[in-house]
Amino acid sequence: MNLHRSLRGRLEMEPIAVVDIGSNSVRLVVYEGAVRAPTPVFNEKIQCGLGRTLAQDGRLPEQAMEQAITALRRFHALTRTLRAKHVRVLATAAVREAINGAEFISRAEAAIQQSVEILSGEREAELAGAGVRTGFASPDGLAGDLGGGSLELINMAGDTQSNAVTLPIGGLRLAGQSGGDFAKAGAIVDAQLDSVAWLGDGRDRLFYPVGGTWRSMAKLHMQLADYPLRVMHAYAIETDAFRAFCNGIIDSAIRGEKYEGYEHVSKARRDLLPYGALVAQKLLERAAPRRVFFSASGIREGLVYSLLSPTEQRKDPLIEACVDLASRRSRSVTHARELKRWTDPLFVAGGLDETPEETRLRDAASLISDIGWRAHPDYRADQSLDTVINSALVSIDHPGRMYLALSIFFRHAGVGDAHDRGIPLGYRKLAGPRLVARARVIAGAVRTAHMLSAGMPGVIDETRLSIKAGKLRLHLPQAYGELSGERLQRRLNALARLVECEGQVVVDN
Repeated sequence: MNLHRSLRGRLEMEPIAVVDIGSNSVRLVVYEGAVRAPTPVFNEKIQCGLGRTLAQDGRLPEQAMEQAITALRRFHALTRTLRAKHVRVLATAAVREAINGAEFISRAEAAIQQSVEILSGEREAELAGAGVRTGFASPDGLAGDLGGGSLELINMAGDTQSNAVTLPIGGLRLAGQSGGDFAKAGAIVDAQLDSVAWLGDGRDRLFYPVGGTWRSMAKLHMQLADYPLRVMHAYAIETDAFRAFCNGIIDSAIRGEKYEGYEHVSKARRDLLPYGALVAQKLLERAAPRRVFFSASGIREGLVYSLLSPTEQRKDPLIEACVDLASRRSRSVTHARELKRWTDPLFVAGGLDETPEETRLRDAASLISDIGWRAHPDYRADQSLDTVINSALVSIDHPGRMYLALSIFFRHAGVGDAHDRGIPLGYRKLAGPRLVARARVIAGAVRTAHMLSAGMPGVIDETRLSIKAGKLRLHLPQAYGELSGERLQRRLNALARLVECEGQVVVDN
């Protein structure tokens, strides 16, 4: 099975399907291919509740099994329709522990016509960690994957992960074991978490929650906070604020009341949310991370990551995603790559000091700077802004996402302050003044470059920018001298003002 091929375009990619048989839901996700930043082309789940009665009788309910088998037959048909050549089927805690788990697996393999891999708790934690690595650059902290039957924890530091452990405190299981008694549920969680001696290693680091219940909590928090974005991945909350949010949900459940925002949570998740909040609150109390970063990627993405070669795994998922986006929507990926090198003098000689992360974001901004060119000129700025804000980019926090979106907005709308009226205030606040200013600079540079190249490669590499003695000079070789003119000078002047210089076009002999 050759999953380590060079993937340069859609036609070369072989779709890979992952079926996840969980304690609460059965899900099919089909990705375009096994790459560093995998793009789902299909995603469907069925809420079966296989682990609903596991705490009472140790068995998978017959009705739930029938629902799951029906779903697996449908998923088999869908994988054929989507021409997925590689299908991987995973089963987690409920099937792993059930008395009738082997019987269900036999039926499941006949329905999906694939072998089913029953993940050990440790393997499940490892894949969850790999999924977090798919979505974050050099994660540092603890990752926790809360399912219906279990909680998997793993300690992550850059490219390494350790101390993988599984605990039987998933939401469905807790609800069944406690009979709705939250004092009893809390005692169960306490006993399990107290058995993990290394949780204190999370102090002052980050915590990455994975799993549907915790994702629902993130979305609810965003809704109640009137957060300007709706992208859940990399949503960040200070630990104390999230613990207070969890306590509010738990307290409402103890009083038998609906928690605030109940109506915004999917019906399948509403009753489990207080148990997810209980586990989170007690886990954060022990681990004491400084911040919580929610992850949309988990064991399915972790499986895809595990299939990659070490070379592919070391690639930056944000840059790879931006290269893919540019290859689909820009006039030239080569030109997009040239822009990063061409803008270097603005940040080196121009005194705009960059952190390594800001340099990385500038690379990403250069790559996607031309993705809106096919839109009508009157709508390019707004459409490009919306595209980037709502795209499936990973390995980027929300301020960084806003920087990319604003850089492409200013690239089409213009870099002057007057254009701020077209941007919601919440977007600018999320990015912060420093990144907004840098988005203007990269946008001004792209606007200037396109006056020379019209988006075609091999032109701006023959020119260069320099800054000296308060002048921003654009140096053109003699062969490109005729490109000089009023419009180019205006664009250069606008860019020069952003770096507090005068603009000058110079035709070199």
